[in-house]
Amino acid sequence: MGSHLGDGRLDSWCPALRCAGVSVGYRLAPETPFPGPLEDCYAGLRWVHSHAAELGIDSSRTGLMGGSAGGGLVAGLALLARDRGELPVAFQLLIYPMLDDRQITPSSRADRPVWPPASNRFGWMSYLGHQYGGDDVSPYAVPARATDLAALPSAFVMVGTLDGLLDEDIDYARRLSAAGVPADLHVYAGAPHGFDTMMAGAAVAQRARRTLEAWLKPQLHPDR
Repeated sequence: MGSHLGDGRLDSWCPALRCAGVSVGYRLAPETPFPGPLEDCYAGLRWVHSHAAELGIDSSRTGLMGGSAGGGLVAGLALLARDRGELPVAFQLLIYPMLDDRQITPSSRADRPVWPPASNRFGWMSYLGHQYGGDDVSPYAVPARATDLAALPSAFVMVGTLDGLLDEDIDYARRLSAAGVPADLHVYAGAPHGFDTMMAGAAVAQRARRTLEAWLKPQLHPDR
């Protein structure tokens, strides 16, 4: 299950990995700030579980995928699904996810290509609305603010070294691992935000796709 920006990946993965992909058309910020987009994603997850027989899928292998802002939604959705305890999630793919609104890390303050600090700040202001800059922002909105990461689904986290989100993504993967969550972290040298789609033909992008797909296969089909 992924956002519409993952449609290209789903088109490739569904036949190759023998899975069904569902793209959630969630409402967008700033017109609809948190929690609207996240609740839309939760509704999409509920739809997948309730239509599992019709889709011909094993709902116990339901996974979440998203990139950038969508990756932040995936991390928040994994937390929300865990805490509500209604809809099981088997794994989460966090592709250079936006995880922390505070911009307190060195990489988040550096002038990186593609997604500089001003763009990141505008994205968070749009999503959080009047909550932006506050001390009591929900961890479902900003996953880096979560204090309990235990019992979350297995995670794959990938990010490039020229991405302003580098530090927060590394830290989240580290904290997942410390909480006992199986977490694979892949950092790609010289890669900016969105590198796997914007530089699809580059060697680093191809290597990232191969690594991601190799991780995904046993998540979908653990007995094979």
